[in-house]
Amino acid sequence: MSNLERKTAGGPPSSGFRLDKRNAKLWGVCSGIANYFNVDSTLVRIGFVAGTLIGFGSLLLVYAAIALIAD
Repeated sequence: MSNLERKTAGGPPSSGFRLDKRNAKLWGVCSGIANYFNVDSTLVRIGFVAGTLIGFGSLLLVYAAIALIAD
């Protein structure tokens, strides 16, 4: 395996942000964000729900945009 194929543990993947459709609940946006920042996906999902409620639904548009643009 060459150095380009190895991924470092504990940091963002070298290939950048990707949707994680294998662990997805809807489109894989929250699980992709969780993988990128190396945090629990449940925390990201709770953050999205809280942000959606506080922001009067504006994060739903952000979520849909990320799902359509990414990967």
